[in-house]
Amino acid sequence: MTEDGRRHLTIGILVACGLITPALSGLWMSQAAARLTEAEATVDDSPQVAIAAAADEGYCNAHLKKVLKRVLTSCGLMGGEGRGCQPVEAKAVASLAGGDFNDLFVPLADRAGIIQFGEDDDALDLTDTKLLDQIFTDQRGASYFFVVSRASPDGDATYNQQLSQRRADSVLDHLQTTFQDPDLEKEVGMLWLGEEFAQLDQEFCDWSRSGPDTCSPTDLNRSAFVAWIDCTL
Repeated sequence: MTEDGRRHLTIGILVACGLITPALSGLWMSQAAARLTEAEATVDDSPQVAIAAAADEGYCNAHLKKVLKRVLTSCGLMGGEGRGCQPVEAKAVASLAGGDFNDLFVPLADRAGIIQFGEDDDALDLTDTKLLDQIFTDQRGASYFFVVSRASPDGDATYNQQLSQRRADSVLDHLQTTFQDPDLEKEVGMLWLGEEFAQLDQEFCDWSRSGPDTCSPTDLNRSAFVAWIDCTL
């Protein structure tokens, strides 16, 4: 090959490399964007999706599934590494106001329970464990068991976050010890909401509770809400 030929070949290779590199970068960026879009996409709400044995298709709608997917992904059940979400994370993943977040669970009133704790307490008593065991064994083909713990708005907010987390941990520890279910790590999702997000109001006093007959919002929010979610994603 002549000197001119070699020079033209070299120039051609450099030009090709200059074109290929941005093309590959564009491809990688496009693929990453596609994965992000897929992760954030609204889940299909067609009837065949909600196939759990007791699923309510009116309840397992597209909006709820989108919220559930965000929560499950962020809180350790769908590709995540955590075991739960803190209050500020819960606000972000749910993208809902507190009242709207609580309303998502209203259709589960017949299946859910509220495990009530004493003031500044995170230990389960016999009444708590009886209700918790009853609800957990009533799976009916559901895929995910939610533990949403709270603290009443008394005292320091940071301390109440920690107290809320300890309450969720107490529920998980009991389930692990009592049931020794090999699938437990894939089933139980925890959100500890402290006093900052999604406080329960008086209407939840009518739900199954482990506390005394007397009930107030303060009593309700020293608690862990527990329920199987009858939606498949």
